[in-house]
Amino acid sequence: MGTDTDRNFIERMSWDEVARHIANGAAAILPVGAAAKEHGFHLPLNTDRIQAEWLASQLAQRFDALIWPTLAYGYYPAFVAYAGSSSLSAATLEAVVHEIATGILDHGCQKLFVLNTGISTLAPVERALARLDAGKVLHLRIHEGPRYRQAAERLAEQSHGSHADELETSLMLALAPHLVDIARAEPSPAIGHQAPGPLTPLDTNSPNYSRSGSYGDPTLATSAKGEILLAAMLDDLREQVAAFVADKAAVNPRLDTVRSVSR
Repeated sequence: MGTDTDRNFIERMSWDEVARHIANGAAAILPVGAAAKEHGFHLPLNTDRIQAEWLASQLAQRFDALIWPTLAYGYYPAFVAYAGSSSLSAATLEAVVHEIATGILDHGCQKLFVLNTGISTLAPVERALARLDAGKVLHLRIHEGPRYRQAAERLAEQSHGSHADELETSLMLALAPHLVDIARAEPSPAIGHQAPGPLTPLDTNSPNYSRSGSYGDPTLATSAKGEILLAAMLDDLREQVAAFVADKAAVNPRLDTVRSVSR
């Protein structure tokens, strides 16, 4: 069964519907979110994809935008020791993003927002977009906005973390609680600071050891924390998109058709 947000996803449209939206000034959103990446014992492998598509749908409701199919494979070398986790090379991800983005712009979209839920994917995506028209593309990094950073710092109780941890699990408890098996959440041991390199489920002496694949303490997660984090994240993203749209519209009045919906 469909929802009101289905109309924003081009995979659920016919090509001529997409063409009409583009002709009317619709922007494009390309979500980047893994669907084959471990997230501990308690979260599904498509955790990043769930976050990416929800955030994209929220932005598309606020702004006139079409959502391209999520790029569900990427550069995730830190997790390949865990079954089901896949990683492209950084060069491959860069090439894929560049080709997809070029195709979107070639269809006539005047603005493209690449919504990136990853960390290791940031550099390859940035390199891919740097070769395109800077006035048409914006890289949205979901964890780097000031409101999200302030909320995360205020709420976090864990001693360390960055993956399938207290914060990410809180986000999922707010977004999709039915997919969170909190009884299986397991904190990772704090063996010094995480070192560069992949997580390992086997080497108990490694600073990157995690039996479950989480890095942090997901047992401290709550849906209340997740609601606060999501709100902060969305406010950051909306502000970035609105500023980019306003700046571009000032240069090209035709883009007045791409307008922000009042809150």
